[in-house]
Amino acid sequence: MTSLPKTPSLDLTGKRALVTGASSGIGLGCAVALAEVGAHVVCAARGAQALNEAVSAMQSAGLSAEALQLDQTDIPQVYAACEDPFDVVVNSAGFARHSAAIDTQVKDYDAVFDINVKGAYFLSAAAARSLIQAGKPGSIIHISSQMGHVGGVDRAVYCATKHAVEGMVKAMAIEWGKVGIRINTICPTFTRTPLSQPTFDDPERFAWIMDKIKLPRAAEVSDIMGAVQFLASDASAMVTGTAMLIDGGWTAD
Repeated sequence: MTSLPKTPSLDLTGKRALVTGASSGIGLGCAVALAEVGAHVVCAARGAQALNEAVSAMQSAGLSAEALQLDQTDIPQVYAACEDPFDVVVNSAGFARHSAAIDTQVKDYDAVFDINVKGAYFLSAAAARSLIQAGKPGSIIHISSQMGHVGGVDRAVYCATKHAVEGMVKAMAIEWGKVGIRINTICPTFTRTPLSQPTFDDPERFAWIMDKIKLPRAAEVSDIMGAVQFLASDASAMVTGTAMLIDGGWTAD
């Protein structure tokens, strides 16, 4: 008699999740996605008002969520936030200041690297340390970018940070695999959010975007949400140290 395999569940009931950059855009989408499959989500961001409004909206929708005001560049604060282990950590906090490489200011370089690389690195380390001390497995997910795999116009600094995150994740996957901690990236293409809207409103930039994306549209936040559920759950139990490209075929060339 044939024994049929069982599809792993996306259910995260009883799990605690931390999502940074959760007050809007992709971060909020990630928080909602995890809560919709049962996780209690600690939503973290720097700005209190937008964060509290987002969490209130989630709670009104019957989702389990709480707010945590967090500056990801404050490393002691990050370690304190992760003192109790999270089963899932999604780092969606990010920053960009675009310019031609020859015009890059040191202060802009430092600001982007502080959040996109230093913040991501020590959030990963803090989350992993608490899981290891508790003897628990876990899933760490970074919202990276297709720009961690290609170059982009006026994006030398941003691309440098995202390439750094991709390498960091591979090394951490090697280090933590034996204790059951998985770490991966999600790499979206240009996604419609309030922060990205000025890029879409620029006809020259929009034409460049649509020339590169093979599918006939840009990404929406909802395009990222299923990937977050997958990487957070047992459905991806054998996935670590890799990147999930949600780029509409941008990197297919």
